[in-house]
Amino acid sequence: MRILALLPMKGNSERVPNKNLRDFAGKPLYHRTMEVLLGSKYIDKVIVNTDSEVIKNDLKTFFNDRVIIINRPDEIIGDMVSMNKVIECDVTTEAADIYLQTHSTNPLLKTESVDAAIEKMFEFAKTGEYDSIFSVTKMQTRLYKADGSPFNHNPEELLRTQDLEPLFEENSNFYIFTKNSFFNAGEKRIGLKPFMFEIDKIEAVDIDEPEDFIIAESLYKLLR
Repeated sequence: MRILALLPMKGNSERVPNKNLRDFAGKPLYHRTMEVLLGSKYIDKVIVNTDSEVIKNDLKTFFNDRVIIINRPDEIIGDMVSMNKVIECDVTTEAADIYLQTHSTNPLLKTESVDAAIEKMFEFAKTGEYDSIFSVTKMQTRLYKADGSPFNHNPEELLRTQDLEPLFEENSNFYIFTKNSFFNAGEKRIGLKPFMFEIDKIEAVDIDEPEDFIIAESLYKLLR
């Protein structure tokens, strides 16, 4: 099987300026995710769909033999463009049996988790039980709606949080799918029969805001 990882990166970042190339524990942030992907025993190459000449040059300097650079078309450049449109560009440009899409903003993701999830996808290719995988984080906490009413618990019972029925948060660490599942679902990375792959809270840390960068880098230095 040919397995490609998709690591889309744009040059402009609204909330954390220049975050893809910002120093993260001694290397540009996206290098940490590239190392995870290239450390996989299953991933053949990484596709980087980008509009940034700086990122393209950096890729050619450090990852030239393992990366496929796609110049992002003008019609899918911008902060309001759906990620699924970028993925559509990738899967129609480069053929593969399985695609794994992740983000540079998940630097604590582990290669072991990536490989374990891909192995799950191998199983599903045989059984047909699921057509795609997305990573989740388990939540067992008391949640409320905007009007203050309880969402997942009864205040009259006050169960211990560990006894609450778990909920699962889509953490955007990775999505695994095929070209068929992507288009069968209406051009969506989560297919019609998805499997939720659980990873822990630390591994799922995502950099959306400036303070997230501080938290992620501190954890990385402590744990890695």
